Amino acid sequence: MRSDDTADGPAPQVRRRELFGIGSKPAPHRKRVRRLLLGAVAALLLFWVLAVLGLQRLILFPSYAVRSTPGAGDDLADLDRLWIDTDEGRVEGWFLPGRGVSEERPGPIVLFAHGNAELIEQWPDMLQPYRDMGVSLLLPEYRGYGRSAGSPSEKAITDDLERFLTEVLRRPEVDPSRVIFHGRSLGGGAVCALARRRRPAALVLQSTFTSVADVARRWLVPRFMVRDRFDNLATLGGLDVPVLLVHGRRDRLIPVAHAETLRSAAPQARLVLYDADHNDCPPDWTVFWTDVRGFLVDARIL
Repeated sequence: MRSDDTADGPAPQVRRRELFGIGSKPAPHRKRVRRLLLGAVAALLLFWVLAVLGLQRLILFPSYAVRSTPGAGDDLADLDRLWIDTDEGRVEGWFLPGRGVSEERPGPIVLFAHGNAELIEQWPDMLQPYRDMGVSLLLPEYRGYGRSAGSPSEKAITDDLERFLTEVLRRPEVDPSRVIFHGRSLGGGAVCALARRRRPAALVLQSTFTSVADVARRWLVPRFMVRDRFDNLATLGGLDVPVLLVHGRRDRLIPVAHAETLRSAAPQARLVLYDADHNDCPPDWTVFWTDVRGFLVDARIL
């Protein structure tokens, strides 16, 4: 070993550490830059959390995007407008009797819950085949939609659907043992939430999801931040009634995997797939109503 290592100056390793700043104390401006970066990241994270919490109901319930038509329902001679009072104001519902039903001959009833950018007044013509089968039609509106007051949420919608159902089941022309829940898209979540409280005789889910949390995950929203979960998968796992699942193979909003997962969870589920996307499902309504009628016959509703 050479005895003059220290005399000749620092060892090469020490010089390299000094050259790259390793082991040296950060300069004051470097500390400021790090603090600014950490502050910016924290601010962005906080903004994202507040945006998710504050905007999710505007996205899930875009009632502002659909306008009610003046005089809606005036052309329906047998329409019975129902109103319930809530802590946020009055909420509207429509009742339309099925063909041939009466006090002496009560018939089934279907509670239909529409999608998140729709109104009850858009559906009587589309759902006329139910009435032609002798099935009465209940169309409850969501809070904040159409002429209804308040703000929509999972709990508010479920509470209101239950009250509307209780009201119409008092009618002598309605058979309370033959109640069908039919939900489209978001409406599938609404009727599944109701099914946890009031067991239907049959369930029709059209283009719906396993849960809102599963849909939100595609946009990197963690499950714990979802306020209105509409957990349809959990509902079907504990509901032993006939279920008809209808979905589009090309659905880009709610992929068909959601329907397949729901099918695997429901012991009495039937899955019917159409060559369609989300908003054009079903592509052929004649075929759809043939499938629905066959399902209701097999379920002994008709």
